[in-house]
Parts: sequence; C-alpha cells; structure tokens
Amino acid sequence: MESGNKIALVTGASRGLGKNMALNLAKQGADIIAVYKTNEADAQATVTEIEGFGRQAVALQLDTSDTRSFTSFFNKLSENLQTKWGRNNFDFLINNAGIGIHSPFAETTEDSFDELMNVHFKGVFFLTQKALPYIADNGRIVNLSTGLTRFATPGYAAYASMKGAVETLTKYLAKELGHRGITVNLVAPGIIHTDFTKGAFEHQPQLEDAMNSVTALGRVGQPQDIGGIVAFLCSEEAGWITAQRIEASGGMFL
Repeated sequence: MESGNKIALVTGASRGLGKNMALNLAKQGADIIAVYKTNEADAQATVTEIEGFGRQAVALQLDTSDTRSFTSFFNKLSENLQTKWGRNNFDFLINNAGIGIHSPFAETTEDSFDELMNVHFKGVFFLTQKALPYIADNGRIVNLSTGLTRFATPGYAAYASMKGAVETLTKYLAKELGHRGITVNLVAPGIIHTDFTKGAFEHQPQLEDAMNSVTALGRVGQPQDIGGIVAFLCSEEAGWITAQRIEASGGMFL
C-alpha cells in the first residue's frame, strides 16, 4: 500500500480481529486511530505495537452503540487529527466493533435484540453517516459481516439479521458515495478463534473438530486470516472493487 500519510480509523481495535486489522494496515503504511469501548490498556498496547512499525497511532474511546455520543467523539477525533497529523480528515473507516450473543430464536429477548441492533446496525449506520465529512475523497469504508448470513447456524438469528442489514447498507453506501471515489466493501469471516468464541470452544470440546470437518481448508480461522484482507481492500490495488461481499471463512459449508 502506498499509503504515505494515509490514516485508518478502526473500531474495536483493542483486541481480536480489529487489532489484527489495525496492525496489518500499519504494516502496509497507514497511521491508525484505534477506537476502543472499555479496555484502554489493550488499546494503548495496540498503539505501542503500531508505533513499533514506525507509524503514528492514537487510541480513542467510543461506545459505538451510543449514537448520542458520536458528536463529542468526532469533536475529539477532529482535535487529534489536527494536533497529530495536521489534517481535518482520515482515509479509511473500518466498522469492526461487535459483540456476540448466542440465543435461539424462541428465547431471544427484546433487550438482547436491541443490544445487537445498536452495535451491529444502528451504530454502523449512524457512525458512518457522521463520519462522511471526515472521510477523504477516494477513501475506503470496510464493513464487517459474517458467514452466518450465507449459512444458518441455530442461535444466531438476531445477530445474522443485523449483519444482513449491513450487507444491504454496504451496497447503498457504495452507490451513494461512488461520486466521491470512496469504495465500500464488506468482509464476512467464518468462525475465528477470538475472545468472542473462546467460551464456545472451551465449553464444547467437540466444536473444533466439527468446524474443521465442514471447512474446505480444514481448520478454524485465526485473526491474522482477516486483517490482511481488510488492508488489501484499503490499498491502491483494490481501488476498482466496491459493493462486494468477501467471505473469508476457509470455505465453510460449501
């Protein structure tokens, strides 16, 4: 990536997939705004690691489910852009922040539905809307979805439905922002070893073998399987790709 002074804002960058995305973008030459919800120590560790690559980074706190906080967040972001980079915009928006709630359809509560909606769809919708004046022309937006929008695994009806909405939103954003040269794409991971899935693997020892057996490449994914794909979508080489859903699942349930 010939990023020069390109700047990427990555939500959920303190751990897991988001951290790996931030590190891959930094390795390819981008500076990073690492957005975290609660774990400041992990976010600062991500910043330190990025600085080790010779790139600049800053950690900013935001609860992406709380749309009322977006105005103050962007004021804070604007201050950081000015003081650290001498800019009033950034180049890449990576909507990665997420939570995992496993719940059979019949047992899904309205509260858990709203929690998923606020993080995975409403938050993405309005954070992106609020970010539009701050995203540079010819920039990139990468949204995160899931393999669960293609195949159905009981327990994820609400979560996958929100991600399905994000997939539709991605096409509309690509259409409406194309005149500014901004590409908008979506990465859909399969099952990955992260903090979100740690409990499931620990409580179901047979899960790993089961997932390996239904995956063409024969294993469960790792965070490093995803970060490079996001970095590629932000590269000059990917400039003619937009409105696409790229599943990175190792070939689950083919």
